[in-house]
Amino acid sequence: MSAGRIDWTGIEGLVGRELGLSDWVTVDQGRIDRFADATDDRQWIHVDVERAKRESPLGSTIAHGFLTLSLLARFGYELGLVPPEGAHLLNYGLDRVRFMAPVKAGARVRDRVVLLKVEEKGPGRKLVTTRHTVEIEGEKKPAMVADSLVMLVEEPPRPAPVVAPPSS
Repeated sequence: MSAGRIDWTGIEGLVGRELGLSDWVTVDQGRIDRFADATDDRQWIHVDVERAKRESPLGSTIAHGFLTLSLLARFGYELGLVPPEGAHLLNYGLDRVRFMAPVKAGARVRDRVVLLKVEEKGPGRKLVTTRHTVEIEGEKKPAMVADSLVMLVEEPPRPAPVVAPPSS
């Protein structure tokens, strides 16, 4: 459901509006295992399929909360939250993150993004706060709600290179 690219020049006019809704992404056991390997978080509820079937009240392994959080980067690219040439975004942090419901292995999730605020932080710098609601297909409760902060930094225009006249 990619919405194309966000027009950052008029971003202030979009405060309070939905910026986009991503496509569904499957969080399968392979993705969960790779995340466990990358973070050394190999708690059985995430990686031991047989034990989770026997002992978990969910009857399945579940994704790490931080795996769900890490998908915001992927969703941002898909939704065109990448600034135009001559500018870049810096991850500034998170104001609030709540893991509302577990994501079972094999579930599909998507991100609904709303622009909360844009603050001028000096020449060529804007602090942008977005709310990300990661929904689980077929579930009433979202997996996660997170307020993300990024600093939009616009690079000043570069002067044209000086070209020396040809020598005679």
